[in-house]
Amino acid sequence: MKLLVINGPNINFLGIREKGIYGTEDYKSLVDQLLKKAKQEGHQIEVFQSNYEGGLIDKIQEAHHNGTEGIIINPGAFTHYSYAVRDALGSVEIPKIEVHISNVHKREEFRHNSVTAPVCTGQVVGLGLKGYFLAMDYLTGK
Repeated sequence: MKLLVINGPNINFLGIREKGIYGTEDYKSLVDQLLKKAKQEGHQIEVFQSNYEGGLIDKIQEAHHNGTEGIIINPGAFTHYSYAVRDALGSVEIPKIEVHISNVHKREEFRHNSVTAPVCTGQVVGLGLKGYFLAMDYLTGK
């Protein structure tokens, strides 16, 4: 299966930013673990991160054309207000799982709303980095 993992703003600062919320593992560790799991299970995976809204939109649109069969997305703060990312996700008929490392429903009020979740197949929140692997398992039917 061909998978795409998209990470939005500040996800590249894992292990640096708010360790009490996001943990101490760094972004490289997350990427390495995703690549390792995909290889072990015989899947093709690309992991992409951008702090720019347009970068995420370009990658989602690219997935439409390149045979991507499943998307795991952590839109970061774009989750709460980016109708442009929402529209891009809604435009592609690929299963999509939205992932959040922290439980956004236990945090500040503005984080409780996701404009992107309604156009995703499902959402995993509050399970740390494990959420990415659970999303991968769902998409690959494991």
